[in-house]
Amino acid sequence: MIKRIVIVLVAIILLLGISFSVHKALLSQEIAFSMFNVYLFHAICVILIYATVELVADKLPNQAGYAYLMLMFFKIGAFVLIFQSSVFSKEILSQSERIALVAPLFIFLIAEAIAVAKLLNSK
Repeated sequence: MIKRIVIVLVAIILLLGISFSVHKALLSQEIAFSMFNVYLFHAICVILIYATVELVADKLPNQAGYAYLMLMFFKIGAFVLIFQSSVFSKEILSQSERIALVAPLFIFLIAEAIAVAKLLNSK
């Protein structure tokens, strides 16, 4: 169990570094919020969600999918609460700002879904 969590941790840290670097290099316009904080939030959430689902799957394997679903809603709520003043204070976001919000969401959501799917299929 610890070995799988460490493997996911290392993979997410590598994904964070690579995806943020590529996104920053491709970004040509200044954005109104810290893109690194958005990437870091999603990376930390993936690690916390995976570790929690791993623990739930170990104790209650039939409830692990429900735990994952519940944690996804908490993640969305936490994102809105944390980034409310920096992201949602501006009435209209530019195209590059929209992409800067959606890209890390999908990158880390795909990585999280793959890790959790592998975990749940092995149980």
